[in-house]
Amino acid sequence: MISATDIDKIFRDEAGRALATLIRLVGDFDLAEDALQDAFAVALERWSAGEVPDNPRAWLVNVGRNKAIDRIRRQAAFRGKQQALLHELELNANTPAEPPAMLDDDMLRLIFTCCHPAFAAEVQVALTLRTVCGLSAAQVARAFLVGEDAMAQRLVRAKQKIRLAGIPYEVPERDALAPRLDGVLAVIYLVYTEGYVATSGADLMRPDLATEAIRLARLLDRLMPDRAAIKGLLALMLLHDARRAGRETAAGDIVLLEEQDRSLWDRAQIEQGLRLVDDALRVPGRPQPYAVQAAIAALHARAASFEETDWPQIAGLYEVLLRINPSPVIELNHAAAVSMVDGPARALDLVDAITARGGLDGYELLPAVRADLLRRLERKREAREAYAAATAATQLEPLRRLYARRVREMED
Repeated sequence: MISATDIDKIFRDEAGRALATLIRLVGDFDLAEDALQDAFAVALERWSAGEVPDNPRAWLVNVGRNKAIDRIRRQAAFRGKQQALLHELELNANTPAEPPAMLDDDMLRLIFTCCHPAFAAEVQVALTLRTVCGLSAAQVARAFLVGEDAMAQRLVRAKQKIRLAGIPYEVPERDALAPRLDGVLAVIYLVYTEGYVATSGADLMRPDLATEAIRLARLLDRLMPDRAAIKGLLALMLLHDARRAGRETAAGDIVLLEEQDRSLWDRAQIEQGLRLVDDALRVPGRPQPYAVQAAIAALHARAASFEETDWPQIAGLYEVLLRINPSPVIELNHAAAVSMVDGPARALDLVDAITARGGLDGYELLPAVRADLLRRLERKREAREAYAAATAATQLEPLRRLYARRVREMED
């Protein structure tokens, strides 16, 4: 008998790709989402009784496709133009889903649709987080620091625009790829980031999302070879993901970088990432931000221990990043690296300057970085206050436990 927890994990692992395939089949975001929810309801009932299929994703797609047909039949307004869709769905209703070819990948197609240049950048990201990552409207709203109702309306308008404007659900032709590449890479990285450190919940990581993001970056690298940005992003994700086994305890608590058992790191994946970093940095032209970030990750991966990490070079690379792609988040990361070179006092000055400018208002890791610097300076009262602010700012339970642990350590 399969448990509800196991079923929930299957849903989380398969929802993104099942939805992407259903969108291709039915040609409508809302209809596909509703059909997938119907399929989940059927699965929960049947799988709980022990009827788990060998290929859950194909099962969900086939049941969802049939549910979409049922919905179309029940809606009298779906006549005329929709008859052709209904006929096509009926013809394919019993056809098992085939593995997509490299350039015919449903998830990649979905990302390019979400990242269509007709959408503003923030809409591209929000739509992809909702559809590709499966985040709720509330979680997406929190990522953008806006209200849930406002985000829900933004997502509704985006899906309406796709339908009414006839935005194609496809990977663009090669000459149209480049203008949309930056948005697609940003979205893939956000998918990875959600997998690396979840927005909320009981689990630190969502390996399914991290794996999916890496898979999509590999597809892009094959589709558009010799692009430093793509190779840099793929290298960055591989190098971070290689540390996955060392990042948490069996109980799900966070293991910080300085405490990680480096023998648990995936050395084969690290070697692959290091080769990609070298390839990305050799591409002629202006350094690409993802390639520079990957070079930073490579320094961590090459270090035999935390103490042997080349922090001066890492701080220098963050300075390069600030020149080519300035942002308050990079400033915060730079400050953290500076703390390892010039000490926490210098870094705290940099963090307080960022805070004073208001560049990271609402960013949940800002009080956490500040708390750590204050702890290292033994300014315990201020550190406890900063950890309290960090705890209030996050909905991720492993982070809450980490902050509580740090506060207890200061009380000993």
